[in-house]
Amino acid sequence: MPANNVLLWGARGTGKSSLVKALLNEYMHEGLRLIEVDKQDLLYLPEIVDEIREHRQRFVIYCDDLSFEAGDSLYKPLKSVLEGSIELPPDNVLFYATSNRRHLLPEQMRDNLDTLLVDGEVHYSDTVEEKISLSDRFGLRLAFYPQQTQTYLDIVDSYFPDYRGDREVLHKAALDFAHTRAAKNGRTAKQFFNSVSDGQAGF
Repeated sequence: MPANNVLLWGARGTGKSSLVKALLNEYMHEGLRLIEVDKQDLLYLPEIVDEIREHRQRFVIYCDDLSFEAGDSLYKPLKSVLEGSIELPPDNVLFYATSNRRHLLPEQMRDNLDTLLVDGEVHYSDTVEEKISLSDRFGLRLAFYPQQTQTYLDIVDSYFPDYRGDREVLHKAALDFAHTRAAKNGRTAKQFFNSVSDGQAGF
């Protein structure tokens, strides 16, 4: 069936990359394949797509932690593959990316200076249009927001299902651990679990 390219964007450590890996684990026996491409190798995307378009498997081309800096032109081959060229993308290939940026490109306040409001309708500046045009090519955009304290503690509890000590002591140690890293998310919870296993937690 037809499907959209996917951009998973948002706060660090919230499970964006893990979700893509879980997708592969779930559907690899049905013919799903994952090709990971580093940002600097995006210029080879047209060749990669041509190589796999005739294969019977379904492919997800995956780029983790994707973002571009000002003046970076590596995003242009990606735009071309994501619907932008004369040749249609093959039916068996989709592109998935994770990023901390919603629009993948850096956004400056000065970019909005030429944005106009005409008859109640926003007309973005050319610079803003260029930056938005890349993320617009992802038909499915999922946002990952910073997690609440209780969600973080729930994740911690999932790592300690057989813990028989005082949960309040465990939670306090987990929160102290998170405060030293200024992040309460799934990645921090896993790191806390690893530190306890190694005897580093101090409780």
